Amino acid sequence: MVKVGVLALQGDYAAHAQALVAAGAEPVEARRLGDLEGLDALVIPGGESTVMGLLLQRFGLLEPLKDKLRAGMPVFGTCAGLILLAKEIEGRDQPRLGILDVAVRRNAYGTQIDSFRTRLGTSVPGVPEIEGIFIRAPRIIRAGPGVETLAFHGGFPVLVRQGLVFGASFHPELVPGAPLHRWFLETIHSER
Repeated sequence: MVKVGVLALQGDYAAHAQALVAAGAEPVEARRLGDLEGLDALVIPGGESTVMGLLLQRFGLLEPLKDKLRAGMPVFGTCAGLILLAKEIEGRDQPRLGILDVAVRRNAYGTQIDSFRTRLGTSVPGVPEIEGIFIRAPRIIRAGPGVETLAFHGGFPVLVRQGLVFGASFHPELVPGAPLHRWFLETIHSER
């Protein structure tokens, strides 16, 4: 069974763990450096990206995790996880992994009270449409030439992929049946 770490420092890691179980993987809560050993992939959940970045630094995980991701460990970042993966965060110089060639604007879809659900068409094989759940979501304002956009909302990318680095502005862990988690696992299996 595929072992997928879920960064469990802060945020919605429990929902991702449930989605990974539904997709047929074994989730492992990752909080310490040793928790990253033996993993086939990693999920970085939504939450508060500034806090998560600072905790990655405080617990000595930021640089080792960057090294693992640069070496090819597959990763799926959602909402705050997308922010942590982004090379650029508009107007911010916060700790981040910076391995996905996108620029993001934090909370661009509004505050907590502005949260919304919408149907998104995708080019994900087998998932032509998905419910996008946006909660204080980041907007991708620039995607580099090596970044594939798999879904848009309002003309902006909301689901992207660059090699084995995947990012979503919304919360796919809250969608019944975990279709994007299944796709993530199938993709990394077929490309390794």
